Amino acid sequence: MKTTSRVVVIGGGVVGCSVLYHLTKLGWSDVMLLERSELTSGSTWHAAGGFHTLNGDTNMAALQGYTIRLYKELEEITGMSCGLHHVGGVTLADNQDRFDMLLAERAKHRFMGLETEIVTPEEIAKIAPVTNIDGIIGGLYDPLDGHLDPSGTTHAYAKAARMGGATIETHCMVQETTQRADGTWDVVTDKGTIHTEHLVNAGGLWAREVGAMAGVYLPLHPMEHQYIVTEDVPLILDMAKDGKEHPHVMDPAGESYLRQEGKGLCIGFYEQPCRPWAVDGTSWQFGHELLPDDFDKIEDSIDFAYRRFPDLERAGVKSVIHGPFTFAPDGNPLVGPVPGLRNYWSACGVMAGFSQGGGVGLTLAQWMIEGEPERDVMAMDVARFGKWISPGYTLPKVIENYQKRFSVSYPNEELPAARPNRTTPMYDIFSDMGAVWGQQFGLEVVNYFATGDAPSYETPSFRRSDAFDATGREVRAVRGAVGINEVHNFGKFRVTGPNARAWLNRVMAGRVPQAGRVSLTPMLSHKGKLIGDFTMSCLSETEFQLTASYGSQAYHQRWFDQNAQDGVRVENISDQRNGFQIAGPNARKVLAACTRSDLSDMRFLDVRRLTVGMTDCIVQRVSYTGDLGYEIYCDPMAQRQLWWTLWEAGQAHGMVPFGMRAMMSLRLDKFFGSWMSEFSPDYTAAETGLDRFISWKKPEDFIGRAVAEAERTAPPARTLCAFEVDADDADVQGYEPIWLDGDVVGFCTSGGYSHHAEKSIAQGFLPRDRATDGLAVQIEILGKMRDARVITTPLFDADGARMRC
Repeated sequence: MKTTSRVVVIGGGVVGCSVLYHLTKLGWSDVMLLERSELTSGSTWHAAGGFHTLNGDTNMAALQGYTIRLYKELEEITGMSCGLHHVGGVTLADNQDRFDMLLAERAKHRFMGLETEIVTPEEIAKIAPVTNIDGIIGGLYDPLDGHLDPSGTTHAYAKAARMGGATIETHCMVQETTQRADGTWDVVTDKGTIHTEHLVNAGGLWAREVGAMAGVYLPLHPMEHQYIVTEDVPLILDMAKDGKEHPHVMDPAGESYLRQEGKGLCIGFYEQPCRPWAVDGTSWQFGHELLPDDFDKIEDSIDFAYRRFPDLERAGVKSVIHGPFTFAPDGNPLVGPVPGLRNYWSACGVMAGFSQGGGVGLTLAQWMIEGEPERDVMAMDVARFGKWISPGYTLPKVIENYQKRFSVSYPNEELPAARPNRTTPMYDIFSDMGAVWGQQFGLEVVNYFATGDAPSYETPSFRRSDAFDATGREVRAVRGAVGINEVHNFGKFRVTGPNARAWLNRVMAGRVPQAGRVSLTPMLSHKGKLIGDFTMSCLSETEFQLTASYGSQAYHQRWFDQNAQDGVRVENISDQRNGFQIAGPNARKVLAACTRSDLSDMRFLDVRRLTVGMTDCIVQRVSYTGDLGYEIYCDPMAQRQLWWTLWEAGQAHGMVPFGMRAMMSLRLDKFFGSWMSEFSPDYTAAETGLDRFISWKKPEDFIGRAVAEAERTAPPARTLCAFEVDADDADVQGYEPIWLDGDVVGFCTSGGYSHHAEKSIAQGFLPRDRATDGLAVQIEILGKMRDARVITTPLFDADGARMRC
């Protein structure tokens, strides 16, 4: 056995073999895979083998599309069969909410180039005749859906990798992984020790145990999953005589997926009385075993399936497959460099391995070889979970995700499992004031306050929700007087040291402010993509505060660590520095009543240390509401006292608390972008308008400068625009297609309702040469064309006079 390798991949399932193949495909041949048993051991061998493109995240859907198209390429490369059956598939909707979800997905697919289509019940009966269409109001048909041979596909990946120079060692048990001082790894196995530069955890059912060898907790958990294969079905036999194969059918109401298997049917369930497996760890002795049949937990699902697919009841059961699959808390894979470790990569939690395995392999190989993936993969980045996550949190969230696998996913839905988990000192105070909570990165965040007749629970919907009026009241209070909310859902970093300014000039594209000032800046990847949208505050020549997205703090800390410099210390203080934002025309009056300091000369984008009431604070004059406002930071131990100081002073000036629903409406008035909507690693600064914050005059060769300079000379083809939309009861959420002259020419990034202007507003990309003020377009919202027009003048404080006063 080899004793050195550039990369060692642990795990010989479909994902591990895909990673190995893609590393060779992109040019690394000194790569090695270790499997403790045979290839496909674990979840791969007993998988149902279905694949589909449908996914609520457009980048995940694109990677699934790549995976599906890859199979024919693998067959051509290796001469092996993947057992492909491209039969198409239809997802059923039996109520308006489910149909709205399918309409929204179809709209996304238009600009992605996917050839899905909305079908009527009558068309469903022809496409999938096994289906009883009683109660069905429509469906979504995808011609790319199908199934394959799990074992054959995995071995095709493995052969293609070997053809590229990779080595595969089976019956090789990993016992330890130890990192050397230089960041490389020693992988100790029962056949000897391998020294490697990069280590990839593709351990599948054993990913938790493999991670523990390196001191890493990966938030995933196996769940028991069961599907049934029937004896021959007459309808299927009749179709076979005509050379036809029955397509897949996904029935969310019945929590089931169905496909043809041989001359019979295969049906699997995501049942509500589900069961987690191996709660305290996966046994190393488990491999090609199945779990005992358990019809009790799927009894209700089977009864429903018999009504939806009557042929099932008349067919005998040929076999039952009951085995475990791993899930992350949100159901997406855990992929990428693990924060806090050098050269340790995750490729775990890929429960839909035959839909996503190819995309996961490509993404990880690009990340390792090229430094970053070609598209935004935040939805599966292992850094989307922080150090706060624990097995006690992961288990109930995985159960919840399993149970909701086929449920409607609403844009405003707040899932209840494992909550509340992390709270600030304001949680009980705000709860007593009627707070209706959401969560971000495990932290409870106020969505709105249920005062008057406002609902204490927001009903999930694709349309304007029952929190609409409450949000409007909060918006009007901010614009008319003064509002207050927490700043806990900002990611915050403290940058200190003699080289802090030099480091920031290299890592950030914008101007590093002088002492007492604040600046706004994009942070770019080496390929010029946006990886951060930051506020930089200079507290002294050797101390800076950075604020950005709370949910991306682990992602950003990983980047800072990867670009570390002597003489600089970067600390994640997101939960060690908290406080409040106050905004509105009376904000200065409130703050002045709480401090002995003179605020008359505190300009827009100033930052100062002030004593507010009894609390030492960092106060900066900036607000995401686009209004006159201040962000006031303090030690969380003093936050409640600071609250009472500001709240009592604010009563004379009409102060009200407001939540994130109002915040996201207020920012639309100024066309402010939002991280992971308008600004993400899919876009560049020049495309989004953030290039106006780049400091072109500074001499430093900041990361991504060459690409940004090139786009300055030759602007990109698309540009971000704002739109006024003639909407009805539903506003833009994101990824709706934008039509011009009968063609899809762009897509929306986000939208909502401006309660200040009483207009529906959207933001999105258009071709740069067509993006002019007043341009008439149409935006497809839930299957209906809505007239819209480009607007370039902000709806509030167009000249910035109030924000800067």
